[in-house]
Amino acid sequence: MKQTAAAELHITGLVQGVGYRYFCSREASRLGITGWVKNLSDGSVRVMAEGERQDIETLIERLRVGPFGAHVDTIEITWRSPGGCYDTFAITHY
Repeated sequence: MKQTAAAELHITGLVQGVGYRYFCSREASRLGITGWVKNLSDGSVRVMAEGERQDIETLIERLRVGPFGAHVDTIEITWRSPGGCYDTFAITHY
């Protein structure tokens, strides 16, 4: 049985200037995940993802690899209760 979940991700490494947000948005949309991704001023990326827990776990595994040119050092995961307030997956800005 699938369960609906939400996760906040903080991703560090070489994840800016390599198309990481676009990669994340594309993969999340393919998996039916809603939420957002944005660059942070310290060079890291933050993601809020809502969907089926298994789909979010799949997204996290794909984000560990990232697009060509990316190098992910860490992904900190904070599981949350889903708020259901996202209709799509968006790229946002600072």
